[in-house]
Amino acid sequence: MLILWFGITFCCAATNGKVPEVSIDTSRFVDVEEIAKKVNASFHWFPVQKIFYIASPKDTAKFAIGMDYVWLSKNEAGVGGTEALNLAPTLQGDKICISKKDAALFQKWLPQPPPQPSQPVPVAKPKNETAGTREVKTIVIDPGHGGKDSGALGKKSQEKDIVLAVAKLLKKELEKEDFKVKLTRDKDVFIELGERANLANQWDGDLFLSLHCNAIDGAENQKRIKGYHFYVLRAPESEEDKAIARRENKVAALYGEKNAKEELSPIEWFKLEARLEKYKQNSYMLTENLLKSFDGGKIKKLSTGVGGAGFMVLVGAMMPAVLVELGYITHPEDEDYMITTKGQEDLAKRVAKAVEAYKEGVKAYRETLGR
Repeated sequence: MLILWFGITFCCAATNGKVPEVSIDTSRFVDVEEIAKKVNASFHWFPVQKIFYIASPKDTAKFAIGMDYVWLSKNEAGVGGTEALNLAPTLQGDKICISKKDAALFQKWLPQPPPQPSQPVPVAKPKNETAGTREVKTIVIDPGHGGKDSGALGKKSQEKDIVLAVAKLLKKELEKEDFKVKLTRDKDVFIELGERANLANQWDGDLFLSLHCNAIDGAENQKRIKGYHFYVLRAPESEEDKAIARRENKVAALYGEKNAKEELSPIEWFKLEARLEKYKQNSYMLTENLLKSFDGGKIKKLSTGVGGAGFMVLVGAMMPAVLVELGYITHPEDEDYMITTKGQEDLAKRVAKAVEAYKEGVKAYRETLGR
């Protein structure tokens, strides 16, 4: 097999003719920007986090300076995962480098000859299918907060009471459609954030829904900002999403939960992304169904209706997961609706409708695979 990287030397440009050239140690390393050019991929460098990635339309490889593993969107089995590197990526002069041995993983990104025709092989039914690929049967509902943790406060209510009421109604709606439904709490008790995801895993859930009410400080903001919003576990794209996650996560630190964090670091996101890739598309599928189901309801959409951030309650769930902010408890109209039986029943039915649509979407996908 042709290896592209041997015998290539790269030098840093001198500055004002005074700084001597700094060459890459070409006995062991190659410049990743040159690799990206050779495989017709884009190169992206984040100097503050010291993270970089090479992306093509079909593949992405993410690295971090000083860390001896890489996250790949597709490994040999065709799914995302982490792989160990021979050497950690390094900065040499003004170049970002990886070892020659590790550069060989990009060989498969080069155009390959078309496969020779062969006899079709029957598709065997996978054993021990994981959540997101198997039939959707078990739904885990997490009513946020509880017990000593009241959650956000409105003028007339507490978040913990609203989400528990909606969760119980949602359970009834889903059981009518023959789902097996588990609640992380069915009364006013406190459960640590990490334990909620652990329960979902113990119950071998196919879907994890964490129910919450949103809130904001400031009298003027409370009059103006309202609406539902759905969140998936991903690196936040706005300061608003970061703020929401910090508010939901602070309970862990407040009550002394082990490994409590209000915000995930870039390196922690890097480590987490390999596992998230397995469930990401299914989580997005559910949010799309939630948006459709909530459209036209009494509580209106906030902004795009979808965001992402480092919610600790979702981190440990080994299944597609979405955090649902039903509305703003600090907005008078949203709160007035969420505290009524009619409003709670309506919200529960809309979430149930989205779950049913999600189940049908997974079923259709499985049929394309012959399952």
